[in-house]
Amino acid sequence: MRVLSLNQETRKNLLEDLLKRSPNSYQEYEGRVSEIIEQVRARRDQAVFGYTKEFDGADITSRTVQVMEEEIERAYEQVDPRLLEVMRKAIVNIRSYHEKQRQYSWFDSREDGVLLGQKVTPLASVGVYVPGGKAAYPSSVLMNVLPAQVAGVKRIVMTTPCNREGVVNPATLAAAREAGVTEIYKVGGAQAIAALAFGTESIPKVDKIVGPGNIYVALAKKAVFGHVSIDSIAGPSEILVLADETANPRYVAADLLSQAEHDELASAILITTSRKLAEQVSEEVDRFVAELSRREIIENSLNNYGYILVADTLEEAIETANEIASEHLEIVTANAFEVMMKIKNAGAIFIGEYSSEPLGDYFAGPNHVLPTNGTAKFFSPLGVDDFIKKSSIISYSKEALEPVYKDIVQFAECEQLTAHANSIRVRFED
Repeated sequence: MRVLSLNQETRKNLLEDLLKRSPNSYQEYEGRVSEIIEQVRARRDQAVFGYTKEFDGADITSRTVQVMEEEIERAYEQVDPRLLEVMRKAIVNIRSYHEKQRQYSWFDSREDGVLLGQKVTPLASVGVYVPGGKAAYPSSVLMNVLPAQVAGVKRIVMTTPCNREGVVNPATLAAAREAGVTEIYKVGGAQAIAALAFGTESIPKVDKIVGPGNIYVALAKKAVFGHVSIDSIAGPSEILVLADETANPRYVAADLLSQAEHDELASAILITTSRKLAEQVSEEVDRFVAELSRREIIENSLNNYGYILVADTLEEAIETANEIASEHLEIVTANAFEVMMKIKNAGAIFIGEYSSEPLGDYFAGPNHVLPTNGTAKFFSPLGVDDFIKKSSIISYSKEALEPVYKDIVQFAECEQLTAHANSIRVRFED
């Protein structure tokens, strides 16, 4: 990995480099995505099945688009029982963590007859998109479905690509069953997002779409936002490690590569105050890359967006980490909790040398659907809040309104909204 001294120029160049990975930088795909969406909106099932044949090579019909019970039973026969056991343990952790995020309706009343409050209602229906192209991600099923269940969503619909034979990845199907999904459709790409957003004869319209995907999926979610809600427009995966001379270089190298293997656009960054650690990590990275199965992807990722930055001070390193606002941030320093308190922008923060990023991806409980491309400055991890909506409750008695009605009338007349003013004034006519 390249080792650079951290200064104003390298920070500026790094931030500009990382921004190139944003889905907003791929306008050349937007026309094609827009065409797919309009075709699905107009021709519905016919368009969805046509695109599935074109992109996935599968002949899907209205009879075969939905995954049947016997397909799920066959999937269970192909999944390692040990994996099922691990999934079940992870489900317990994920559900337990998200149950602590639950929100409840509340009401506050006064003696003069004022009642104010907030009514919390789960969304009626949610569509979960699960990738199925280069790799299958059953962990994404759990992370997207379980918070919706905890929130109380009644209808959870899942879409995921199938292979040329019309078969969905067995581990994905098993994860869906373990998580409690009852509707699964064999559709991927932008056509799946369009089907969920507008509905077809076979696939129901939903109120919100969540889940990661490729650039076509990301741009399709962006395009349908407003017709439905979405969680976020996810970019490529990211990891940033903040470390000092106390860190284990072998652990740090392994953690950087855990994200670099996702795809060629993934970023892996180490910011350290130790030149010695920087050089050791670079050497360990080379050793690992030589023996890992996704070597070509990792090498391209590191060549494109892999950096080791040496900072003069820990404060400078922290400031840069906050500016990057990484999806995953590991802190491996002598005073890791003290450093954590100074972090303002990160999707998930992993503290200490035994809190490796994959712990969050699969098992610990917090959600692995996280803000990317610097959006951790204003977005949060996927959670129960993403699957509820809130309604304000207002109730005034005549006795409560009378002392303040003239104030409201004055405010309305200031804005020249005389019907607003009249709506209040009419209640106190002689």
